[in-house]
Amino acid sequence: MAATETAGLPSIVELEVADAAALCPLSQEAGWNQVAQDWRLMLTLGQGFGARGDDGRWIGSALTLPLGPRLAWISMVLVTKAARGRGLGTALLSASLAAAEASGRGAGLDATEFGRPIYLPLGFRDVFALARWHLDGLQAAPVAPPPGLSLRAAGHADLAAIIAYDTPRSGFCRQAILADLLSRSAGFAHLASAPGGAPAGFVLGREGHRRWHVGPIVAEDEGTALALLSTAAARLAQPMLIDVPERHGRLRDWLAAQGATAPRRFSRMLRGLTGESHDAPCVFALAGPELG
Repeated sequence: MAATETAGLPSIVELEVADAAALCPLSQEAGWNQVAQDWRLMLTLGQGFGARGDDGRWIGSALTLPLGPRLAWISMVLVTKAARGRGLGTALLSASLAAAEASGRGAGLDATEFGRPIYLPLGFRDVFALARWHLDGLQAAPVAPPPGLSLRAAGHADLAAIIAYDTPRSGFCRQAILADLLSRSAGFAHLASAPGGAPAGFVLGREGHRRWHVGPIVAEDEGTALALLSTAAARLAQPMLIDVPERHGRLRDWLAAQGATAPRRFSRMLRGLTGESHDAPCVFALAGPELG
């Protein structure tokens, strides 16, 4: 994409994978959790837009990440504090939405309580509410899986099974994302198995700038999801973030009992996907607002 200009705003240009490290100060200033590998992954798989300041540093960004033939995820809509209030964020968001539309896809995103009023007039609708939990450590032993199920550490050999299990339950086509997360969560990634070895759930995650991120967790039921979450948390044994849909009360209660707090709320929103709910009841923790 050639550089585009809006009166009074810096040129918007297409981001490159090589820009990943230089974009990190944007997410760090906002207090977000991404590291360079997250930026690199999103720019490799999707399309990013950015603007530079007079000193050559990035002052704004927005990304469009395809998650299947009908859905693109909008994320990393960021403007540095000194450049806010002039319409740059709107211009970057518009570029991302235009890219999604040009690809024939609808759009999805996870909106903060401040962003939701901006997205509603643009045609986004609420799908479900979620909370970001901060967990510093376990107060009890990991929860056992439901009778008949077993948990074991997941490795590269399990990738194909994880992808096959995830796609019909999450509603996303995110093979490369799952491969990346599996490689970054070797210390705590786990797979739940039913008798006979059929997958019944999994948990992955990744390192973050502020805390480790545990998720996605996809499972057949809340008991299995809780066993996966608690086992991963015990293995990780470090401060972590978990993004949990509000409907999963048993996970919420367990997190609260461990002393976790949920200072942030989000709303999952969709645009242009009439007739598709993407409610994903088998998703118990998200990969993160930037990854869907």
